Amino acid sequence: MITLRYFEQADFKHLIDWVETPEFMLQWAGPSFVFPLNEFQLKEYMKDANKKDSSSYIYSVIDDETKKLVGHVSLSRIDRNNRSARIGRVILGDPNTKGKGLCCQMIQQVLKIAFDDLKLHRVTLGVFDFNRAAIACYEKAGFQKEGLRRDHQKFGDDYWSLWEMGILEDEWRKIAEDM
Repeated sequence: MITLRYFEQADFKHLIDWVETPEFMLQWAGPSFVFPLNEFQLKEYMKDANKKDSSSYIYSVIDDETKKLVGHVSLSRIDRNNRSARIGRVILGDPNTKGKGLCCQMIQQVLKIAFDDLKLHRVTLGVFDFNRAAIACYEKAGFQKEGLRRDHQKFGDDYWSLWEMGILEDEWRKIAEDM
């Protein structure tokens, strides 16, 4: 099991250490950060986050068993008029946590915040088409593929395609009943 708590400056080093290559940086954050990740960028990322009525909430993921920080996730682009938001910057950085279902737990907890606490109607995310493990996790959480942005992002000489995925509140409620 995991617990989400607000991301704080004491967590910066973990995140910086987890993002080891420009390729991984792009997979994790899209083009919004410049490699190498540093404290200045993370301070900017946190500006105006995690406050009442913020447009973004940024979380650290804590493994309940070990009490260690093992991951990171954000809920951003919160639009209270349209009752929508976007999950992003999903990472399980501790290699010892891979394959234990913690990513799915992380997504479920963020969706609980989005739909139960914030009373949103729709949550979206983007995932590169080659990240099959993440796609499977998101589908298990109830996300549906809504469209493929072909050759969406250039990295080196390659182009990466991005799946746009979304889940609506009634779809979440059906899944939440079965948990």
